[in-house]
Amino acid sequence: MTITDELIQFWFGTLNTTAEVDKREVWFKATPEFDASIAYKFTDAYEQAANSKLDYLANDQFGCLTLIILLDQIPRNLFRHSGKAYATDDKALSVARGGLENGYDRNMSSWHKVFFYLPFEHSEKIKDQKFSVQLFKRLEFESAIEAAIDHQKIIKKFGRFPYRNVALGRTSTPEEKEFLKTPPPWGKTKAEFDELVRQKAG
Repeated sequence: MTITDELIQFWFGTLNTTAEVDKREVWFKATPEFDASIAYKFTDAYEQAANSKLDYLANDQFGCLTLIILLDQIPRNLFRHSGKAYATDDKALSVARGGLENGYDRNMSSWHKVFFYLPFEHSEKIKDQKFSVQLFKRLEFESAIEAAIDHQKIIKKFGRFPYRNVALGRTSTPEEKEFLKTPPPWGKTKAEFDELVRQKAG
C-alpha cells in the first residue's frame, strides 16, 4: 500500500475519495490512543515529509492532500503542546497553495477539502486568514466557516495565536493572558475539551 493510500484510509476511514465522511470526534478531540496510533503508523512518514523526501507526493491530487495532512495535522498529534507541532506549518501552507493552483481540491468531498484548506487557517499571517475564510465559505459546514472566522479574528487582534506562546517560547502580553483564561477549544484532546466544557458549565 502506498503512503497515500495508507494515510487516506487511516484518516478518512475509506479510500473512496468522494465519500462524505465525518470523523470530527476523532480528528478534533483526539484521545491518547489515537495519538499513539498516529505515532506508530506515521512518525517515519512525517520525518520524511518534513525533510522534503516526500515532495513528489505534491504532483497529484490525493498525494498532495496526503502531504498536507502529514505536514499540518500529523505533527499536531505527534508533538502536542510542543513547538514542533507547528514546525512544518509553512511547508504545509506552500504545498496547499500549490495544490490549489493546480485545482487539486476540485471534485473532492467536503471533508477532504477541509484538510486541504486548514494550513491557511493555521497561518499567523492575516492575508492567509482572509483567504482561509474565503475557502471555507465555499463549503456547506457552518461550523467550519465559524471556526475560520474565529481564527481570523484572533490574528486580527493579536497578530498571532496566543495559545501557542508557551510551546513556542513566546512571552504573552497582558491582553493575551486575559484571552487565555477562556481559550478556544481547537487542538485539544478529548479530555481537555471535556474539561473545558465542564468549567464553562461551572
